[in-house]
Amino acid sequence: MNSSLKWKLIAGFVLVFLAGGATGVFMSAATAHHFIGAHRHGFAAQAMKSRLQWQLRLTEEQMAKISPIIEKTGAKLEEIRGDTGRRVRETIAEAHREIAPLLTPEQQQRLKQMEERHRRWFQNRGPGRVTPAPETSPE
Repeated sequence: MNSSLKWKLIAGFVLVFLAGGATGVFMSAATAHHFIGAHRHGFAAQAMKSRLQWQLRLTEEQMAKISPIIEKTGAKLEEIRGDTGRRVRETIAEAHREIAPLLTPEQQQRLKQMEERHRRWFQNRGPGRVTPAPETSPE
């Protein structure tokens, strides 16, 4: 095997490795956005319909019959998701209220800044956002 062929093979392997890494990063970001990112209204029901129609090979008539059930279920799931998010934010706010008196004034200010960043993040999530975070500033 000559030197030129050896370098071409090494370069080919490096390119394949880099392409795989880039694909992994892209797929991870897309998957994370799908599972973590804000979902538009009706997302759960639409995803359920698509999955059931594809996996069960449902006819249009069957889809028409099960659509109201799926819509009702999707609405319940969205409500559960919103309630869960609200409960998580309330629990964190309660912890911050208990922690704040134990902090120095500088640390309390940093905690306020953290809360404000978090609040802005929730407000900017778009149409699928959940209810705004409760007021949690340390007093």
